[in-house]
Amino acid sequence: MGVAWNGSDASMRAFVTRHGLTFPNAADDTGELFRRFGVLSQPAWVFVDAKGNAQRTLGELTGNALIGRLEALARSA
Repeated sequence: MGVAWNGSDASMRAFVTRHGLTFPNAADDTGELFRRFGVLSQPAWVFVDAKGNAQRTLGELTGNALIGRLEALARSA
């Protein structure tokens, strides 16, 4: 799930459309999720395993790196 912060819902929707994102996206207008996971800037990734453990990665991920992280999560389920 993508989470946008510091922008209007309209700008978030425009970003989703412009980049052809097909996964769910939401706005974190208050910044609560960003604070909770210690994310200070975007892009950032938070991977949450089946036990609720979160791992944060700051910066961009290549497609292969993202697939690797998601596969690791699936194996840990």
